Amino acid sequence: MSDTYGIGIIGGSGLYSMEGLHIDEERRLQTPFGDPSDAYLLGTLDGQKVAFLPRHGRGHRMTPSELNYRANIYGFKLLGVERIVSVSAVGSMQLAYKPTHIVVPDQFFDRTRHRPDTFFGNGLVAHVSVAHPVCPELIPVFTGGAREAGATVHEGGCYLCMEGPQFSTRAESEVYRGWGMAVIGMTNLQEAKLSREAEICYATLAMVTDYDCWHEEEADVSGQAVMEVIAQNVKMAQTVVRNVVGGLANLPRTCACQHALQHSLITDRALVPAQTLKDLQPIIGKYMPA
Repeated sequence: MSDTYGIGIIGGSGLYSMEGLHIDEERRLQTPFGDPSDAYLLGTLDGQKVAFLPRHGRGHRMTPSELNYRANIYGFKLLGVERIVSVSAVGSMQLAYKPTHIVVPDQFFDRTRHRPDTFFGNGLVAHVSVAHPVCPELIPVFTGGAREAGATVHEGGCYLCMEGPQFSTRAESEVYRGWGMAVIGMTNLQEAKLSREAEICYATLAMVTDYDCWHEEEADVSGQAVMEVIAQNVKMAQTVVRNVVGGLANLPRTCACQHALQHSLITDRALVPAQTLKDLQPIIGKYMPA
């Protein structure tokens, strides 16, 4: 069997106990950007090869701003991942998106300040389009998998990515609602941008846990409340992920994500430092061999 894993899954460790999942090994990877959040759990889900990564490390040890997003996505690239299924908790910014609902966003808005979110630099410039940051081939598979599981799912909408780890102030929450944001979270924007640079398809199953702090008739969001809703919905998340992986099993990859770098690398090949070329070979190798 090939030692590549076409589907990557990133989310909480509760996903790993799902029915149909068989873990063959845990693999720690080294990257030019440092260590990923944890070891990748490699195995099969209903016969499909998958690579799992606990986003915050097992035991939830890292804040959103401490995550090594570049190492996490680079590690998936080393494993041969072509599609990433992201599962994350979010706050709702609209009445229609209620706790326990699932949103599959098609846009992101960046309100972070302290995070590296590109593989490029150090003598190699690339300008990659993220006008449509979510793979259009994944969205219907994600929404279909959620509906099949019996979830209430909303297709489309904008995910505002804030810095954290604190939740929003009331003033911020009201502004984001006025901007028309659908949900708010702390992790997915960098994953989406880096996946596009790595030519990996990416989409999010955003699990609504709260109304942030704008809803006058609901309690303000707290860490304890979020974790309680997550615990209640682990089974649903597992079922949705299982359905999504099944839906991707025989889906041809025809989207533009796989060619995102084709016209994006700007620097003259002869001027790129040898170490940069070496470090980025898993990502740029088909365009700029070392």
